[in-house]
Amino acid sequence: MKIEELSPADQQALEAAVFRRLLAHLDSRKDVQNIDLMNLAGFCRNCLSKWYVAAAEEANIALDYEDARTRVYGIPYSDWKTQYQKEASNVQLETFQKVMGDKTE
Repeated sequence: MKIEELSPADQQALEAAVFRRLLAHLDSRKDVQNIDLMNLAGFCRNCLSKWYVAAAEEANIALDYEDARTRVYGIPYSDWKTQYQKEASNVQLETFQKVMGDKTE
């Protein structure tokens, strides 16, 4: 079966399952820093949180950004930052400037 042959409800269910799997994968890779994600893929966990809130707004749902971050990070962002976030190296920061410039969301 091709994706376009799925019902909208089935497509949405599969997309939701993929999103949950992505969050689980990111949760299992706390060693991967947001700056690494930004440098390689142009998005990070914070971007996912912002996209979550934006999708809610499109559906006329007022969703709290910090609550979205807790969903994406699996714990409150302040706790994740304290427990897992490392100081970015000069190389990471230089790469970020080359890759992202002023394109950050």
